[in-house]
Amino acid sequence: MRRKGDALALLTGSQARRAALAAQGLARPRPTGRLDRRHLRALFAQVGVVQIDSVNVLARAHYLPGWSRLGPYSREMFDRLVRVERYAYEYWAHEASLVPVAWEPLLRWRAAAALAGDGMWRGIAAFGRERADYVADALAQVRDRGPLAAADLAEPGRGGGGWWGWADGKRAMEYLMWTGQLCVAGRRPSFERLYDLPERVIPPAVLGLPTPDPHDAVRILLGHAADRLGVATAGDLADYFRLPAAVARPRLAELVENGELVEVGVVGWSARAYARPGLTVARRAAGRALLSPFDPLVWERARTRRLFGMDVVLELYTPAPKRRYGYYVLPFLLGDRLAARVDLKADRAARVLRVAAAWHEPDPGSDIPAPRRPGRPGRAGRAGRPSDVAADRVLAGADPEGVDLADRELADRELGGAELEGAELEGADPGGSASDGPDPSSPAAVAAELAAELAALAGWLGLDRIEVVANGTLAPALTRAVAALGAAG
Repeated sequence: MRRKGDALALLTGSQARRAALAAQGLARPRPTGRLDRRHLRALFAQVGVVQIDSVNVLARAHYLPGWSRLGPYSREMFDRLVRVERYAYEYWAHEASLVPVAWEPLLRWRAAAALAGDGMWRGIAAFGRERADYVADALAQVRDRGPLAAADLAEPGRGGGGWWGWADGKRAMEYLMWTGQLCVAGRRPSFERLYDLPERVIPPAVLGLPTPDPHDAVRILLGHAADRLGVATAGDLADYFRLPAAVARPRLAELVENGELVEVGVVGWSARAYARPGLTVARRAAGRALLSPFDPLVWERARTRRLFGMDVVLELYTPAPKRRYGYYVLPFLLGDRLAARVDLKADRAARVLRVAAAWHEPDPGSDIPAPRRPGRPGRAGRAGRPSDVAADRVLAGADPEGVDLADRELADRELGGAELEGAELEGADPGGSASDGPDPSSPAAVAAELAAELAALAGWLGLDRIEVVANGTLAPALTRAVAALGAAG
């Protein structure tokens, strides 16, 4: 632990990027060979939180982190792992998310706070108070009839239209889910939630675990975030599980005091950062992946600017004439750089992957100071490893990490950075090569790698060809690369 007067360990921006990529399973090429359920369990062990969003212009958001890290895995296998085997469950972690079901005890404090009217949307909290009889009747219907969608209630009410014009039935079901009285049992093909009692969704072995003290739970969540971010500011750590600053700040200080996290500096970062004492920084990054705008690597926009120099802008709800990059834009990771961004749409009827725009990103330099925050919103939403002693006490009878140790080992072996030669934080290599692959500053090199990535993505989505619209600085080179790929095939 750093004592008063000790110098902070100082990392370069490049080291911070590589640490983040390794923590997220994106520092190395995807695994080769057959992908099975062990890889999907390892995915959850690696990222911890898989954000959900209803937009389906390319693929549902919760499927894309698996593509980015694994390649062409089976989405049906993913659904079975979550909905049948109950390896993960859906709750408010980082927005609406899938998290390992073994972590359910760590989030009970959030449900209890919601029941007291704290930490949930004001309109839903007010509805729960003011329409308590209606909410109680909705709960009774689920208890008596089994899994129900909001529209299945005897008197579901009528919505007001638009994204958030929810009917009374939807408000009641969401209130019951947020407060832990109901869980999401599944989703219909329309993506409509089905709600059921927790004892019919959460495995008994998990439901029977003791409820941890909220302070213990928050420390563990901050530790989980640290393990999955590599190097992070206090804000980054809190954001991973959407922890309020007032809740996270004292627990973070305790983790530092206990020696479970250490304070570090990063060149170009104005805020102090934190990392595990034994953090190893990979000497190179060799991954290649398209990333959903809801991917854990990029979902916190200020962090993405600090690490990569890219403003990831979510323009789904921006009027078309005002969009800068497009409707559903995915950053393209090449080595340790976000080297491009592409606006993608899966035209399922025509079996075409359409590239509505493609933009090459200029080299931001090796140490990236935080650019001035733009006026548009930053996060990808609509509108933080603890000590083994603490984990053992809180989750008695369960793996201290909350996920199977074999899954963590597989994640480290096939997704993480353990295989890459690295340097520990103490006395870390001041620079180190960022990547040994294609030059991300070359549009032609980026276009060739992106074309190969798009071809693989199209195949995974069941699409037959790629069409590139002449829009964006990378579009000409990408058009040529896609054509060359077709000729080569």
